Amino acid sequence: MQMRRFETPGIAHYAYLIADGGKAAVFDPGRFVEPYLDAAQELDAHITHVVETHRQEDFTMGSAYLAQLTGAQIVNGPFETFGHGDLRLDDGDCFSLGGLTIRGLHTPGHTPESMSYVVYPPGNERSAWCVLTGDALFYGTTGRTDLPDEDKSVQNAALLYDSVHSKLAGLPDTTLVLPAHGPGSVCGSGMAEKPFSTLGEEKQYNEVFRLSRDEFSRKKGGERLPRPPYFRLMERVNLKGGLSPCQRIDAVPLFEADDFADKSAGSLVIDAREPEGFAGGHIRGSHSIWLGGLPVFGGWVADEKSPVYLITDRTADVRQAARHLARIGIDQIDGALAGGFGTWRKSGLPIEMSGTLTPQTLADNQDRFQVLDVREADEYAEGHIPGAIHMYVGYLADNLHKLQLSKERPLVVTCGVGHRAGLGVSILLRAGFREVLNLLGGMSAWKASGLPVEH
Repeated sequence: MQMRRFETPGIAHYAYLIADGGKAAVFDPGRFVEPYLDAAQELDAHITHVVETHRQEDFTMGSAYLAQLTGAQIVNGPFETFGHGDLRLDDGDCFSLGGLTIRGLHTPGHTPESMSYVVYPPGNERSAWCVLTGDALFYGTTGRTDLPDEDKSVQNAALLYDSVHSKLAGLPDTTLVLPAHGPGSVCGSGMAEKPFSTLGEEKQYNEVFRLSRDEFSRKKGGERLPRPPYFRLMERVNLKGGLSPCQRIDAVPLFEADDFADKSAGSLVIDAREPEGFAGGHIRGSHSIWLGGLPVFGGWVADEKSPVYLITDRTADVRQAARHLARIGIDQIDGALAGGFGTWRKSGLPIEMSGTLTPQTLADNQDRFQVLDVREADEYAEGHIPGAIHMYVGYLADNLHKLQLSKERPLVVTCGVGHRAGLGVSILLRAGFREVLNLLGGMSAWKASGLPVEH
């Protein structure tokens, strides 16, 4: 009985491989399946089952492709929102993996079709070894409940509370909890930073156990989390088991500066450098999305039909950037700048600059600046710079007209540490704002400097 966990960079997605008796099951695989195949080979096991806890919203699944490569059965529940599957488990149904028994439990609330899977060791169907909870139970909290219907998020939270207490709470306290996401996922908020946890530990500090049903329903159902537009695409492609890898992702054409300028003209250009690099110099009209933010924020500015051109610090980053976008179904990466931004800098082609500001400089001269906070609504409510206007960065491009900001007056953009603010700066520059500055360090640096905070 062996287990491996795989974390997908940028989206805090966890997939798992569990093996016993030469057979293996992969739970919630992502689009790029090589790590699962390599792990199975290392364990001398053959992948016989690909198991889905629910139809994932935040990444492209690799269930169908992995099953095609291995001949494995796809396992899920009997619900239309799975859309496919070879072995459809009703609530309480089991299947065998080597000497292990795996029981499916219907745990709706995050989504209607959500399933959890309890794994029992050989010869002992009473003492659960682990439970794979998908998004029904995270470390410290649960998944968001607004996805099926935003107007019913409180009711869904109550349903999720009931699922956890009626289906999972009765398992032994020693049961290992294996969720599908960790801190940083857009499928929830408030996850605890823990490598692993047990059901007994969760009962001590997880809000779904600490709060009453009514308290939890109001708190979880009242979360104001952005819903990225690519979620709709993920729901469509994952209805059929996801997508196979696209060969062009690992063979993005590289262009020297002059050719890059010609070919990318009129297309979406994403600058994947850190916000400091973008502020110091960038190509006019490009979007600033740091490398690690591409599998989330790339989906706010691009879709599956968008021709995308990439700018990175170095050529070696292009493959990772393209794979990040491919994880949310953005495959049309038509080119990248060879040699990174340094190639453009040496070419003599036009360079646009924005700028940066320190918290103390802003505090000393606040009357000179407009301040825009682009964090999530709950983050802003918990504490922001006095007088700061709020608009989440994902909604900024379509809602600038609502903010009544002056394009002539200097504008400072802030977020948590400066990454989302970098995207906000690039959106504002594209909209014609003349002087836009990134508050590097964001609210983290502002608070660390002991500067006033408004709630």
